Amino acid sequence: MNIMTEQLPISIQVSDNLIVEISHIAAISNKLEAQLNFHTMTANWYGDEDNMLEINFFLLCVNELEHYEKSSDSDFNNEFLADDVMITLSLAKLVDCYVAITESELLLLQKTPKLLSGYLGKKLTKVLNLIAERYDLEKI
Repeated sequence: MNIMTEQLPISIQVSDNLIVEISHIAAISNKLEAQLNFHTMTANWYGDEDNMLEINFFLLCVNELEHYEKSSDSDFNNEFLADDVMITLSLAKLVDCYVAITESELLLLQKTPKLLSGYLGKKLTKVLNLIAERYDLEKI
């Protein structure tokens, strides 16, 4: 039996610290990863396989974002899209997106866990649409 292990164009990784703060965020992130890959596919982001964009989301606590900013390799171009969103662009078609959950967001999501899925979906879609503008892709 052959199992397909090819990496999807969009991946979401959650920091251990954020998993401690919001226990079910990993499961929700897995579902969201599938949804975002589907939405970008239907928006024809992957029509040219040789020119395909790969996006890695890293969901973090807000204090972790500063660590990533300081430890980033100088060969890459860091850019803040918002106070809580930093992207790193490499020469290849690879975009690393560091998305922090702010203190106020964390309090809200801990108090009302059912908001997490919709909230994260909106936040990551907003970032994807900013990336879409940059790479002249259809917004989702």
